[in-house]
Amino acid sequence: LVPITTMFLYNANVKQHHLTNEHSDSGQTILFFQETGPTMVGDEFSDPAIMNYLGARKTTMLGNNFSEYHVDEPPRLVLDKLEKLGYKVLTMTGVGQTLVWCLRKEASDL
Repeated sequence: LVPITTMFLYNANVKQHHLTNEHSDSGQTILFFQETGPTMVGDEFSDPAIMNYLGARKTTMLGNNFSEYHVDEPPRLVLDKLEKLGYKVLTMTGVGQTLVWCLRKEASDL
């Protein structure tokens, strides 16, 4: 097994749209997501160099005993930046109105 570095992103500001494909005989429904910022990009233990590269700010919400890093950009821009660092999307899922991406980077790329 090759060691990997994994990173998670999530974005709770998701608008879900349903479109009917009028050019299809099957009348397929096309589902797409339009995400907006801010995007949570790390926790208090995240690599400060990566957080700096993303332009993230560290915040602690009132009542929480942990910190998170956020950026104002939508996830697609954050994913583009992380791809330049060698991260690749492993999987993505929707949880309610939240989108979560899991990324990985081979240890040989570190």
